[in-house]
Amino acid sequence: MKPELVKADDFFISGINIPTNTDNAFGSNVTNVSVENLPGLNTLGVSIARIDYAPNGTNPPHTHPRASEILYVAEGILYVGFISSNIDGNRFFTKVLHKGDVFVFPKGMIHFQFNIGKTPAVAFASLGSQNGGIITIANTLFGSNPPIMPEVLAKAFMLDKDVIQHLQKQFGA
Repeated sequence: MKPELVKADDFFISGINIPTNTDNAFGSNVTNVSVENLPGLNTLGVSIARIDYAPNGTNPPHTHPRASEILYVAEGILYVGFISSNIDGNRFFTKVLHKGDVFVFPKGMIHFQFNIGKTPAVAFASLGSQNGGIITIANTLFGSNPPIMPEVLAKAFMLDKDVIQHLQKQFGA
């Protein structure tokens, strides 16, 4: 964008304080604030997201290929974790977080959050990129378009091909 066309609204967004609908299969909803909806973030290397969780809701295993993430719990109790790389022995790092707690997910590591509380939870995630990207593991593997051959996934996960085909139907492949 040409500098002379930049306006104050390019650096402003509202509504991240508003709870979102968690009535879905995962029981969570992510409200992203990235360069896509806040142009003023362009080249700044930061973004933020609000995550709402129903009781037993999850932000399923995913990764951000271009950003580390720092998660702040504003309400509720979350079970969170990430897995290191194969080279590091797939070590699992996990914590139970309460209101006011913070946890860091290193760039590219597969991680998740799960609401173990009996009430809704809210967290805010700051990412070290204006567009950290997201790869949700199950959606990516079982919902690809076109679908991955079930034989490939059956061998990789050591599951019966029928189980893989069931998962692909669940995730829309």
